[in-house]
This record gives sequence, C-alpha cells and structure tokens, in this order.
Amino acid sequence: MPFTSRLGEARNLLMIALGTAIYAFGLHYFVISNELMEGGITGIALLLNYALGISPSVTTLVLNVPLFIIGWRAFGGRGMAYTIFGTVSLSFFLWVVEALIRLGWIVPFRTTHDFILATLYAGVTSGAGLGLVFRFGGTTGGSDIVARIGYKHRGWRMGQVILFIDVAVIGTSLLYIPKEKVLYTLVAVYITSRIVDYIIEGAQSAIAFQVMTDYAEPMADAITHELDRGVTLVPARGAYSKQAKNIVYCVVSRSEVRRLKQLIRSIDPRAFIIISDVHDVLGEGFREE
Repeated sequence: MPFTSRLGEARNLLMIALGTAIYAFGLHYFVISNELMEGGITGIALLLNYALGISPSVTTLVLNVPLFIIGWRAFGGRGMAYTIFGTVSLSFFLWVVEALIRLGWIVPFRTTHDFILATLYAGVTSGAGLGLVFRFGGTTGGSDIVARIGYKHRGWRMGQVILFIDVAVIGTSLLYIPKEKVLYTLVAVYITSRIVDYIIEGAQSAIAFQVMTDYAEPMADAITHELDRGVTLVPARGAYSKQAKNIVYCVVSRSEVRRLKQLIRSIDPRAFIIISDVHDVLGEGFREE
C-alpha cells in the first residue's frame, strides 16, 4: 500500500476514534446523567442501563454484533472494517468515560431544572461526534448503518434518516422514561441530525450562480481573472425573445458570494441571477477525493 494511502487510512481511523470519543463523552456527561434518551441501538442500551444497570459500553457492542453482517454486505471488507472499528471504539470510550466518572475525574452535568441546557449540549456533542465518524467513513453501528446505506444508494441525508429511526425508538421509551424527558430528547436528536448534516455536507457546501446576461463572455472573463474560478457558458434560447444567448454558470465558496454579485452588477446591472446551494463540490478549487 502506498505511503499516502496508509497515511489517509490512519487519518480516517484517528478521526473516527475522535468522533466516538466526543460522542461517548456527550452520552455520559449530558444524556445518561440526566436520564435522557437516544435512538437506535444506543437508545436500547440506555434503556437497559436505566432499567437494569447494565453498562452501555457492553450492550452497544453486543447488540451491534448481528448488524456487522449487514455492514459487511453493504460496504464490503473495507467499509466493514470501519464499522467494526467505530463500534468497538465507541464501546471503548464509553467504558473509559464511565471509569473516569467512577474515579471522580469527570463530574457529569446533572440538573433538576435546566434540562434545556443539557438538551442543547447533548445534541451538539452527539452531532459533532457522529458527524466526524460519518465524514471519515465510519459508523457506530445500529441506525448509523441504515443511514449510510440510504446515503450511499439513495442519496438520503444521513441526519434525516437517523432522525426518523431515532424518533421511532425514542417513542417506545415512553414506557419507562417520563414524557417530559422524551420531549427534551427529541429536541436533542433534532439538533444532532442538523449538526451531522452540517459536518458531512455543510463544511463542503458552496453556492452556484446561473446568470442570464447579454454580456456572457466578458462576464466569464472577469470572473476567471478576478475570482480565479472556472466558468461554463451554457447555450440557451429565450422562449419569448427567440434570441440565442449564453448562460454563465459558476460555483463559488460562500465567502465569495458578495464579490461575485458585485462583479456581475458592475458588468450588467440588469442581469438575471439564480443563486442556489450546492451541498458538496468535488474538483479543483474545492475538495479533492
């Protein structure tokens, strides 16, 4: 294996481990300490912890073993290795944080009245942790595997898939958890899903411009020289005027949006501009695979 490939694999595993560490910390520090809930296999593990006192570091691993088979079929050997690593890493860090709490080195955030604060930080830490895990090709098992399959084969947003599954699992927790805490949990899960989507897609998001103008070529030249961005001229024909013209198509980073608007207006104040979000961009000037 080339050195660069080994370096990339090591980076991915390191970031997956970091993500599971953040997630494990958030679970113990904000979720378990306040008897909130989670979705998927983790939610089942928390219910077993609340009801029977079984450590979630054990149940998250044991309950995920059957799902390793699904991961193998869906992602192949390499994808399965990342799935196993992510699941084992989560169980390990859950055990580590639990041990640190037992030793008194970490004091969990427990509250009897300010649950909204615990809810917000639970969602942020869980989303940040899971987002890193997903971003670098891993999973923590359970609904994460289903979410990755949906993202890979259907283009579904992983955060939304997780949200749907988690709501179903959390709904069943009403048998044990007070409904007020279940409602707080739903807020945390929603925040988690938004953070996950932002880390996976938002960090690479960009803005696409489609400009209808009579000055397409000089505008394209100006964008190329002023912003150093590639431009495509798309042939078009006005339905009303019957005149042929070119549409200027360009993708820029969010920080360049204002400059591009000003540049377009300086060349053609009457230009018709369509601006749209682009969730992921691969290629020169953006992210390279």
